[in-house]
Amino acid sequence: MKKLKLIIFDLDGTLIDAYEAITKSFNFAMKRFGYRRQSRILIRRAVGWGDTQLLNAFVPKKDLVGVLETYRRHHLKSLLKYSKVFPGVHRLLADFKAQGYKLAVASNRPTMFSLLLINHLKLNRYFDYILCADKLKAGKPHPEILRRIMDRFSLKPSETLYVGDMIIDAQAGRRARVRTAVVTTGSSSVREIRLEKPWKIIKRIKDLPKLLLL
Repeated sequence: MKKLKLIIFDLDGTLIDAYEAITKSFNFAMKRFGYRRQSRILIRRAVGWGDTQLLNAFVPKKDLVGVLETYRRHHLKSLLKYSKVFPGVHRLLADFKAQGYKLAVASNRPTMFSLLLINHLKLNRYFDYILCADKLKAGKPHPEILRRIMDRFSLKPSETLYVGDMIIDAQAGRRARVRTAVVTTGSSSVREIRLEKPWKIIKRIKDLPKLLLL
């Protein structure tokens, strides 16, 4: 891929599988407040917009703050116990780093939890910059997070590749005018992803290097 200098990654569903950790924390908080537990599939489908939005869809406004606090306290331990990187991630990032690419993270997950995950899974050594939606006025699909990262390195959309797993990633990439590859290991279905017409769709994150040859 000509002129590519920066690769920006989403976190959950793209590099990291934290769905079990999210499910356990979600249902712990729901049970604590007397609400119905939800299925793994339903929770997975609701992930990607940040934890406030995740819980807001299932909890009345009057209890949202309390449920969110309970979820976050539980999640600090749950993430460490149940999260894992997808196969090939360490090799992928190490190779990109060795090739001289700037690597960054753009996540709707709050900064505290993103850093916890990245450090725990020993991914911190690869990234030059990490930016999360809680540091911005709007998260994805708004393109601000991608634009801020490009500005950090004084790079153009034509020099950038964004990699995510959801339709909001495809939308954010398109709005930022960045080539976007979407991997099908996340919250959105293949059909939903195809409707957004991203630059490329891949089945596994470890297939990404093949795209750089195009």
